[in-house]
Amino acid sequence: MNKKAKIALMQWDPFQLGEEAYELESNDVVLALQKIDDPTELARVIQKVYEQSFQIWIPFENCVEMAYRLIAIKFEAKSII
Repeated sequence: MNKKAKIALMQWDPFQLGEEAYELESNDVVLALQKIDDPTELARVIQKVYEQSFQIWIPFENCVEMAYRLIAIKFEAKSII
């Protein structure tokens, strides 16, 4: 699950900086994903993590969309186990 979630975050590339630019941020979000099941709460974490690192604001709707994708990955992994 962690690997799939990290790949999804790296491919998201919200600032068009290339996938390699988000290593630390994706790690932080994947860590939060392990504890969070609510997409709105996860979206807030995503927005905060990326804004703190890059000093650029991401629209909340974009973060919610990514949060839903990540939670789907999480639940898919849980159902396989």
